[in-house]
Amino acid sequence: MKFSIVIPLYNKAPYIANTVASVLAQSVTDFELIVVDDGSTDGGAELVEAMPDVRLRLVRQPNAGVAAARNHGIALAQGEWVAFLDADDWHHPQHLASLLLAQATCPDADTVAADFVPVADTEGRWPMPWPIPPEPPEVERITDLPLRWMRGPSVFTSAVAVRRTRLLQMQPCFPPGESQGEDLDLWFRLAEQAPVALVHAPMVAYRVAVQGSLSDQHVPLTLPPALKRMRERALSGGMSEAQRQSALWFIAQCQVSLARQAVIEGKRLQGWRWLLRGRRAISGKRWWLTGAMLLLCPSRLVRNWQRWRERRAFHALSAHAGTNSGALS
Repeated sequence: MKFSIVIPLYNKAPYIANTVASVLAQSVTDFELIVVDDGSTDGGAELVEAMPDVRLRLVRQPNAGVAAARNHGIALAQGEWVAFLDADDWHHPQHLASLLLAQATCPDADTVAADFVPVADTEGRWPMPWPIPPEPPEVERITDLPLRWMRGPSVFTSAVAVRRTRLLQMQPCFPPGESQGEDLDLWFRLAEQAPVALVHAPMVAYRVAVQGSLSDQHVPLTLPPALKRMRERALSGGMSEAQRQSALWFIAQCQVSLARQAVIEGKRLQGWRWLLRGRRAISGKRWWLTGAMLLLCPSRLVRNWQRWRERRAFHALSAHAGTNSGALS
């Protein structure tokens, strides 16, 4: 079997039927689909159970969090590659085919992924499958994921597949009990061991502004555990010198982001502390711009500017997907 697709499910009844249907509609049919119900109470698991397809398997566990649900799915997987999909996202019918292209183009990659497009929440409804390039898309080989991450969207959970043998060596792949950056932790650990292959075609729809989604929750002014572990790996000698420098630079950029968030929340002293901790990024204009924000800018101005940037990024990502589109295959 080529693919195992793992969907963690927790109280996403309005979305899960369409999400599952997007997998069952794949042009590549050599797969199994494992839905891990993490103690849902809204009837979503029963909707999955009622879907008649021999490739679909529903397993249940007491509520333990998304990381535990994904790890459970990995343990049950039989495919050569394990792909992931969140219960409120959607795969284009050519998604698995694009991942096969990435594997063929970069055979030394243990992680393959595709581009994604943000879609506003429409109460469970999805648009018709969006167009993709009529010609084989470009496949980017990423050898420095921290640097690539700061340049723009790269690895996104619902668009990723990883060699099962590699995942089994790393279990628990997703840190149990964590919900902030628990996927980021795995992607960076994988990228430290082998290249990542990224297909530049929008093969996954990422639903935004879903009530109760992690992206809607308040992000605390602290470095996520995944980045603390990355720093420990960098300082312990477990990376090459190039990887070490890249990892520490990336962490500094995240500390600069925390300084900006502190400005928005009116916590300027805390912002200065984060900015000074991120001094590895002092050579970049982003560090100095953040310092100017801390000195000169009212919190409301920074908040409005940040919201404008987020809206612009959303529309740019959507427009990029449209620009790279052609007739449906």
